[in-house]
Amino acid sequence: MTTKRWTAISIAIGLFVLSFIISDLTSKANPTGEPTNTVMETANLFLGQQALDESIVFEGNQEERIVLLEVNGAIVANQTASFLDTSGYNHTFFMEQLEAIKADDSIKGIVLSINSPGGGTYESAQIKDKIDDIQKTTPIPLYVSMGNVAASGGYYIAASADKIFASNETLTGSIGVIMSSLNVSELYEKIGIEDTTVKSGPFKDIGSTSKQMTKEEEQILQSLVDDSYNRFVTVVAEGRNKKIDEVKILADGRIYDGAQAKKIGLVDQIGYQEDALDALKKENNIEDAEVFQYSSDSLSFKSLLSSKVSEVATQKSLSEEMITEITKQLSDSQTPRMIYLYGGK
Repeated sequence: MTTKRWTAISIAIGLFVLSFIISDLTSKANPTGEPTNTVMETANLFLGQQALDESIVFEGNQEERIVLLEVNGAIVANQTASFLDTSGYNHTFFMEQLEAIKADDSIKGIVLSINSPGGGTYESAQIKDKIDDIQKTTPIPLYVSMGNVAASGGYYIAASADKIFASNETLTGSIGVIMSSLNVSELYEKIGIEDTTVKSGPFKDIGSTSKQMTKEEEQILQSLVDDSYNRFVTVVAEGRNKKIDEVKILADGRIYDGAQAKKIGLVDQIGYQEDALDALKKENNIEDAEVFQYSSDSLSFKSLLSSKVSEVATQKSLSEEMITEITKQLSDSQTPRMIYLYGGK
């Protein structure tokens, strides 16, 4: 392993140790036996617990409120692709917003704006299940407004909405599942690298990049993709009141623009967020409703960590290559995973 790589790993480990320091702080209670507010607040920062603050978009009746939600970016938990940029989709925070809606009797409507090419099958299903829970346990109507793109997982989480709006130029659809990996075995052979994997069973290293995939392995992975695809089709069929066979004709992975999607019944109306909001108000007799959105002023552990990386990078004059290496060491495993994603890997 190169010196550069060891340096990156050392920095990553050092940053990770900060979380254990916070854990130690929380164990130092005040005389009453409870952790001090300062300690608790600091711990919450590092543990990623975020307070759900609210910001008013339009003044109105506080007893009848409409919440604006947003999914902007790939639907993936613990994203590290943009490690030094903490903007974009935050899965934990979004799930907290959905949970807060259930507990708030003043909320009479939801407008969910989606600008996403999709993402992980797990995260997309988690959102969809929580939306289903809200729809089954509350009378709150949900209208979706699609932005530039609401494809694959972006459509998956929209399918069960009471009404879907999209612009003529919106890219949507891409109903399907993809699982990608690389096979670099021939490259390894050319440069003299040999795979010495020891495994407990013939399929333990399925998806390995260092060997050619066998027919049996391909069949196993294909069965996973097919099962996930069938669940996706069912979600669309139930959400759009279509037959399974009808959806499968549309669900070959292709994308549609908003006009095409409306014609085939994947979208209800052409319009933008303001049109979805106006329709929600008028069609549910809540035209005087206050409109708000959730916000979080608390810093997550990720944002603190990325700030620390930036600080260390500045102090140590680390190159862009070194920062990328640190990011790689802190990133999630690159093993194959199923994704509802328009555009491939």
